[in-house]
Order: sequence, then C-alpha cells, then structure tokens
Amino acid sequence: MQNSIELQGLQVIVDRVVYHCIEEDLTHGKLHTFIYFLTIKNLADRMVTLLGRKWVICNEDGTQSVVEGDKIVGETPTLKPGEHFSYNSYHVAHCNARAKGSFHGLDEYRGTIYVKIPPFPMVIPNTQ
Repeated sequence: MQNSIELQGLQVIVDRVVYHCIEEDLTHGKLHTFIYFLTIKNLADRMVTLLGRKWVICNEDGTQSVVEGDKIVGETPTLKPGEHFSYNSYHVAHCNARAKGSFHGLDEYRGTIYVKIPPFPMVIPNTQ
C-alpha cells in the first residue's frame, strides 16, 4: 500500500509451526505442508482493521514464491487497542524454506498501516 506506515505497537507472534504431511504431486514431486499458528496483537494507541496479507516463501533451493491477497483466512479483523486475533493456516513447500511477510490494513483514522510477520523456518523432518 502506498504511503503505508508500520504501526508501532501492532505485532505478530508466531506461536508455532507444525510439519503436517507429505503429498506427491506430478508436477512438483514431493510437497510438504506446514501449519502455522499466528497471533496478531494490537498494543497500539488506535483501532485497526486488517484487510489483507503478503507472504514471501524463500526456498532453500533459491526459488521464491509470493502470495498476496485480500482478507486473513476469509476475515477482515478489527482490533481495538489491547485486543488480539489468532488463527492458523498453512504453506506448502517442496524443500526446506523460510516464510515471512506482512499484514496490511487501515487504522481508525483511515491511514494505511502494515505489520511485519517475523520470518520463520519450515524444515522438513530428517533433512538436517
């Protein structure tokens, strides 16, 4: 978003990442699913509404994928100061990878804001 500010006090916590399963795909070979659990806390001085997200998946083999979209698991959460929103979703990778990104939205004054999602590893068991 243009002229967007990183809102101080808005934070994302990666609660946990779980390796879920492996699937065979004719195009990509083996695909590994990782479920992530996140909490978005509003410790800022104003209400915010989160409208969308951007994920960047950096794969160990040097490839990268970017996923952008409206809403967060089908919702546009509005968080007053002191409130939080927790959810889980998943990413699929063909090798060890690292996920990072951001959520974006509006504050109560209609200013565009964002908050970074801290990077987290997605490590396939028995590959280290």
